[in-house]
Amino acid sequence: MSDEPSLSREEHAETQAHDTNPIPEVRRFRLTVLEGPARGAVWESDGDRCSIGSGEGNAVVLADPTVSRFHCEIIVADRRARVRDLASKNGTVVEGIQIVDAFLRASCVIRLGASTVRFELADGTHAVPLSVRPSFGRMIGHSVAMRTLFSRLERAAATDATVLLDGETGTGKGEAAEAIHVQSARAAGPFVVLDCSAIPENLLESDLFGHERGAFTGATQRRVGVFEEANGGTLFVDEIGELPPALQPKLLRVLETRAVRRVGGAGTQAVDVRIIAATNRDLRAEVNAGRFRADLYYRLAVLRVTLPPLRERSDDLRELAAGLLERLGASPERRARLLARPDLLGALERSEWPGNVRELRNFLERCLVYDDVIPHEDEAMGAPGARAATSVAAAPSLLPRRPFPLAREEAIVAFERAYLQDLMREHGAHKNAAAAAAGIGRVYLYKLLTRHRLR
Repeated sequence: MSDEPSLSREEHAETQAHDTNPIPEVRRFRLTVLEGPARGAVWESDGDRCSIGSGEGNAVVLADPTVSRFHCEIIVADRRARVRDLASKNGTVVEGIQIVDAFLRASCVIRLGASTVRFELADGTHAVPLSVRPSFGRMIGHSVAMRTLFSRLERAAATDATVLLDGETGTGKGEAAEAIHVQSARAAGPFVVLDCSAIPENLLESDLFGHERGAFTGATQRRVGVFEEANGGTLFVDEIGELPPALQPKLLRVLETRAVRRVGGAGTQAVDVRIIAATNRDLRAEVNAGRFRADLYYRLAVLRVTLPPLRERSDDLRELAAGLLERLGASPERRARLLARPDLLGALERSEWPGNVRELRNFLERCLVYDDVIPHEDEAMGAPGARAATSVAAAPSLLPRRPFPLAREEAIVAFERAYLQDLMREHGAHKNAAAAAAGIGRVYLYKLLTRHRLR
């Protein structure tokens, strides 16, 4: 029986209507070591990318002390090849030029430390596996980049393996993690979120592992950590790259033993948890810099999935905008009116969207607020000057009595806290219902609750 989810007749017809392109293929490529300890070794690709370094986790391992543990990565897409340096110690040099990220010719020499490797595009191609679905959870897209991603996420959901999601900020790593959980065998269990960037370092160990009463000043009662909360389900550790070095070996121990020791406790508690971690950093570069343990990286990156930035999936912009407008509460009439405007489509196509889907959502929300297409580059004002002046006149208490950034931050914090208190008062502990009522993802709700100490 196939692990692929089945489609209804209607879903299949819809997918076929959009899927006018043949299954994409990527060129094969070959690497030959010309100089260094591995001289003479030949490696041929079996996919669209490979990493090169001295560590055992690479596709091509060069046992050369001048080569970083994770030195560089070669990626082939759209029949073009590029190489990206992974913050290596001695740099990556292509045809005598040191690079950070560069396209490769069909045949060229790459130097890594004291080793050199010849890159060659080979005959033949590899087919890229695509999902038959145009969506995965709340994520949507018919582009090749997204359907390739959905294929990888579907395979991840079908296993119980640890997953590392990486990609730029705003690409949807939280939604991907939640969808993996919902479509996995653990769907009936809890889905617990820990945001390593939102918790002070002195409290993070207690949040992770729990504590016993009297373990430290202020520990007036026993508390279970997120591993015990997620028992039987999934623990999503967001921004794992922010985890302090002192806690990294402790997390590694839990991942290997599947047992936690509460702070101040004498014994251990067994836990049955599936781990999904996410980061907007490249942890391989963090390993090279000594900020992240290599053994913890290997333990987390059993399945490593990279989410594509919005600029690499421009075919999805219109469809994505329509879905986001619907989530923002726009009526079908308003959605149709906005999406029919050439200036909106022009704004979508012109921007690089460095903030990815999150930036696109904020842009569309501003358009709804003003019932107009607001140039998204105007982040400071977000509206014509006359409209801004009217708002200040109508609310004299907002006239500047202290620096604008401080006043704005205080207003946002006060609004978020009051909104969340009302939301949780109405829905109690039912976080799924609360997130749905607020029109936000469950992961983002967890982040907000953690940030305001309301969990």
